[in-house]
Amino acid sequence: MHLTILSKWCRGEAIDESHALLTVVPENTEIAVVEETLQTIKCLGRVRVRGLILGDTEKDMLVLCESREAVTTEIVPQEVTASDGSAVWPIITTFANPSTQEDFKSKLDALLQNEGKTLDDVQALFTETQHTRSPEESLIRAVADLIEKTGKPVAGGVAYRRLRIFSGVVPTPAGEEQFDHWLEQAYLMVEESDGSDKDKRRAIMESLKGPALEVIKAIRLSDPEVTPVKCLEALESAFGLAESGDDLYFSFRLLQQQAGEKLSDFLRRIERALTRVVQRGGLPARNMDTARVDQLLKGAVNADLMLLQLRLRERRANPPNFLDLLKEIRTEEEYEASKVKLIQHLQQKLNSRSSMRQVVMGGSPPPKSPTESDERFCYRCGENGHMAGKCNRPENQSKVIQRLLQALKKAKSNNPQK
Repeated sequence: MHLTILSKWCRGEAIDESHALLTVVPENTEIAVVEETLQTIKCLGRVRVRGLILGDTEKDMLVLCESREAVTTEIVPQEVTASDGSAVWPIITTFANPSTQEDFKSKLDALLQNEGKTLDDVQALFTETQHTRSPEESLIRAVADLIEKTGKPVAGGVAYRRLRIFSGVVPTPAGEEQFDHWLEQAYLMVEESDGSDKDKRRAIMESLKGPALEVIKAIRLSDPEVTPVKCLEALESAFGLAESGDDLYFSFRLLQQQAGEKLSDFLRRIERALTRVVQRGGLPARNMDTARVDQLLKGAVNADLMLLQLRLRERRANPPNFLDLLKEIRTEEEYEASKVKLIQHLQQKLNSRSSMRQVVMGGSPPPKSPTESDERFCYRCGENGHMAGKCNRPENQSKVIQRLLQALKKAKSNNPQK
């Protein structure tokens, strides 16, 4: 029946039957949803709805569609799943064989009649041979099915919702993402996600509003099937920095460590700037390791001792990559932090013992002897004659720790009861 309707409908609408197809959808389904769902069948190309009529029931509609590519039974499936996954729609073309099901039924009836059997006899035969599972086997099978379902990877579309909102308004409104950060996450989504280009493009548009969304709408007017990468490139041209690769490289060479900035944080800042330089063509990617180490040596003004420990100048011919260098710096920073904590702990213990001695001696400090004067030393370099606040010598934490231990040991010997 549907084939007859399709054939007559094509003649009435002057549509080539080799490019026509019929589908049955729920009554309230929008035309855009129908076109979007059918275009997931890549062999059809662009699909447009040409007509709608009520179906066999009041809840169904028959939809006549025209595809850009020719339809054949070999490449067009018999059904398609709606874009929201709520239902399965049948697809009818004029090339379908209307007598396939009827022929099978007639052949089956003839076979049963010749054998003197009925359909009930066939069903009973399969029921007798069916294996009856034990309760234990059924439980194991149910658990296995549950594990299989929960172990399936999350669909790529779930990651799309992680893109935050970007509008292109300056200054950036509260709750929105800076463009550089948003663009970096969007590129990662496009490169790493397994979804289709259409899903990726939809995810990008869902995270845009205001001027940024208007840019993408303008692009889609001229090219409805524009790729996600082209969308991001257009946004970068509209809202990104206009600096060339050479300009970015010049700015990169001027980077310096800020006061109080850890060397690992400075390295991360160098890496972000270096990545932009390479993306804009200001430096070949193969030279990144060398440029990173050179700028770290040039711009790290507050970490000379640590750079000496890492021996980066001697390793410039074979520099480490970013991750290895970051790991080495973090290890050295943790080692330095542990030494500072040890010095503070020893200072506290030494000060508490000195205070305790004053209390035992009657609350007034005894006159300083030359030996006790020698016990006072700089907590920066470990030498006598000055305090840490006025020290101009290189820091020597190892010597400071050694002298603190000696002073603590002497204080214990002078007060053996503690």
